[in-house]
Amino acid sequence: MAGIPVPRVIILELVLLAILQAGACAGAGDATGANLRVSGRSSFGSITRRALLECRDPNPYLNLMLDTAGPLASVQTVVTTVSGVLRPSSRDWIGVFSEATHNYSDCLANKALYLQTGDFSSLPLLCDYPLKFKFLSDDPGYINCSNKTCVTDSCSVRTCSGSLAFRLVNIRTAVTFVFFGGGLVTPCILKIAPPLSFARPGAPLYGHLSLKDSSGTSMVVTWISNDNATQNVEYDGRSSTSEITTFQKEDMCGSPATDFGWHTPGYMHHATMTSLSPGKSFSYRYGSEKVGWSKLKNFTTPPGDGSNSASFIVFGDMGKAERDNSLEHYIQPGALQVIDSLANQTVDTIFHIGDISYATGFLAEWDHFLEMIEPVASRIPYMTAIGNHERDHPGSGSKYNSTDSGGECGVPYRSYFPMPAQGIDKPWYSIELGPVHLTVISTEHDWTPNSEQYSWMEHNLASVNRTHTPWLVFVGHRPMYSTQGGLLSKILPAIDPDFVEAVEPLLVSSKVDLALWGHVHNYERTCAVNQSRCVQVPAKDDTGVDVYVSNGSAPIHAVVGMAGFSLDLFPANWSSWSMVRVSEFGYSRISANKSELLFEYIIAKDGAKADRFKILKNINP
Repeated sequence: MAGIPVPRVIILELVLLAILQAGACAGAGDATGANLRVSGRSSFGSITRRALLECRDPNPYLNLMLDTAGPLASVQTVVTTVSGVLRPSSRDWIGVFSEATHNYSDCLANKALYLQTGDFSSLPLLCDYPLKFKFLSDDPGYINCSNKTCVTDSCSVRTCSGSLAFRLVNIRTAVTFVFFGGGLVTPCILKIAPPLSFARPGAPLYGHLSLKDSSGTSMVVTWISNDNATQNVEYDGRSSTSEITTFQKEDMCGSPATDFGWHTPGYMHHATMTSLSPGKSFSYRYGSEKVGWSKLKNFTTPPGDGSNSASFIVFGDMGKAERDNSLEHYIQPGALQVIDSLANQTVDTIFHIGDISYATGFLAEWDHFLEMIEPVASRIPYMTAIGNHERDHPGSGSKYNSTDSGGECGVPYRSYFPMPAQGIDKPWYSIELGPVHLTVISTEHDWTPNSEQYSWMEHNLASVNRTHTPWLVFVGHRPMYSTQGGLLSKILPAIDPDFVEAVEPLLVSSKVDLALWGHVHNYERTCAVNQSRCVQVPAKDDTGVDVYVSNGSAPIHAVVGMAGFSLDLFPANWSSWSMVRVSEFGYSRISANKSELLFEYIIAKDGAKADRFKILKNINP
């Protein structure tokens, strides 16, 4: 959901508070860090930056060791061991930094910039954000010093040690491990390990599929490499050459993307596999002789035009989490649970409808997200809709003036996910899967009557041949209906009444069957509703499943933003149009033929079906 723009006065208050909290780093490792300090002036100005404090009482025994000297595989776990510690502290931590941009000076006003992206967690106030970090207290033997070592002949001095494991993915630049004392607000450097490089910085990485059109005869594959020469996708005895895109810091529109969150993205390669057969399986690989090739991968094309059936998965607001339990900016606790639950799913397509990675200006986190989804997205087309955390920023042309994108303004999103959109920064499109027509809009761009997007929606919905493609599904990020609970709902209401007033009549007049939304982090299903009144309530069949009869009077709405972000609870009371409400991580699966659409909400942790409903249709509406 939307972040809260932080007024300038609050920024100053945060700076003053952090300065008052500042103090010398003590305990932890008790070592000097002055000669390891990285100098340089922060782009935020001198008021938000000071030199790192020196840790008092030099400790000659302190050491930071890694279990490898590199080079690293594209995915590798590195064990770090801190030894020689005299007084372990709960404020001791290790951060992993990109060697390309590291700046270990602390920038106190970064706290306000975190808040602007909507992230309220405790994060390191450094001028460049670490890729990930952990507290040494994660090692249960560190604080109680269960691993003691004699460092003098008489054993008059004993030191403590602790170890942490970090799972690293190839970000195409060397990485550096830094041991800090002083916690996250007043960090001081204790030790820096030698940088580790990746063995193949130019390797083709994180391939994922998407649909180019509705034919079932083509498939786009997108991957990342540090190589700006064209590469190829090889499939079915054929080859297709990649088109290359990238973006620069100056393409970003604000902080942190333009400063302490920036990371060079490499080059995005997009290649289209053509002349495929609908509903058939194919193998492919991507890369080049110069940089190497990906592993052989498989996919099945979706049903082609005129097919009688289709199946697809829909969810929103997934983001990412770290498999090594590292901390980072904006972790979504259910993300791994959901993506892992999709590993064995067999569907035609996946739709991730906004709030994709939650990188929000911390660009290296796109790599983490793409690596996370690769096992699924490399075999099932991964279609997306744009959300507030991809697009919104003041003065950028977004519909809402929040700072939720962290200065990205949709640039990384469209670079990583080339949807069949209407143009640059016009991320609305439609796609057909057998008997289902999906109209995918951007709630973050102008949707008011007479806007370009509204005119497109109007034309797109009117153009559907409902005999040929009987099901009409409308998809966007911000919902029209939601029972949102808690204090946050009073500050940031999920529903924009102007959006409902402008677009709901179009859904009703176009006889949309089903509207799917994210943004609110739970699951909720409505009756067939118009203007907050139930036009039709479902009846249960013999198996207890709710059944609607599609008569064109009003769509059913479902919020499916429960795929990773911390879940929103429901208030004690709700409106009569709300039929089912569940706060569990999961996803929705839709299966349709020309006369019946089955919707299932599946809990990720155990595969249980928390909600099921059907919509029945007269084939000649």
